[in-house]
Amino acid sequence: MERIKAIVAYDGTNFAGYQSQPGMRTVQSEIDKALVKIHKDKSIYSVASGRTDSGVHATGQVIHFDTPLTLEVDRWRMALNVLLPKDIRIVDVAYVDENFHARYSATGKTYTFKWSYAEVHSPFERNYSVHLGKWRPDVEKMQEATQYFIGKHDFTSFCSSKTATSNRIRTVRELSLNEQNNELIMTIEGDGFLYNMVRTIAGMLLAVGKGWHKPEDVKEILALKDRKAASKTAPAHGLYLENVTYDSVVEGR
Repeated sequence: MERIKAIVAYDGTNFAGYQSQPGMRTVQSEIDKALVKIHKDKSIYSVASGRTDSGVHATGQVIHFDTPLTLEVDRWRMALNVLLPKDIRIVDVAYVDENFHARYSATGKTYTFKWSYAEVHSPFERNYSVHLGKWRPDVEKMQEATQYFIGKHDFTSFCSSKTATSNRIRTVRELSLNEQNNELIMTIEGDGFLYNMVRTIAGMLLAVGKGWHKPEDVKEILALKDRKAASKTAPAHGLYLENVTYDSVVEGR
């Protein structure tokens, strides 16, 4: 058996999230159906770097799977894309060391969140950014608030109350906001993220931009470790998983 690493892009609009769920259309179920068809073996399955919620998009999700087949990487990509629906694409494929694990070998992830300034939100963009309209938040205040998220913190206040893990400590390495092409884009990179953490941070930054909170409130809310103290979670359709990083990936060929 050889191990394959693949980078996957998908439009999350019509999926009930990434992870397989009985009777639901998910990204993982579509990928695994394609793998089963290629191998003619129902035991073949994929492992992802992590799950994304319904409506969340990805340009750089990472998966791995084990295979007895020996195809060239271009043929793997072609074979999978032929079988996958058009809202999922395999972007890149590589043979990797058997110790590589899409989830447990990851050292960091980068997400973006997009808000639209368009006066009229295009029907072609409505599923890919959150509409603010002509009203513009105070981006300078939002930028000021980002500094309080950077570093190692307990993010209990900024994750879903349904978060299963008891360890809520994560490190945010970078957090920035940029205005471009009539959009406001938040980019966040860290060692890992809790359930709804990125969307809750986005919601909090927007609340600061609207004047509902002061930038320094973030520090106090982090210390409270209480989800009810933070602002609403931002909508899923503005979120993108952009990249997953690994210390080293040994390619077989």
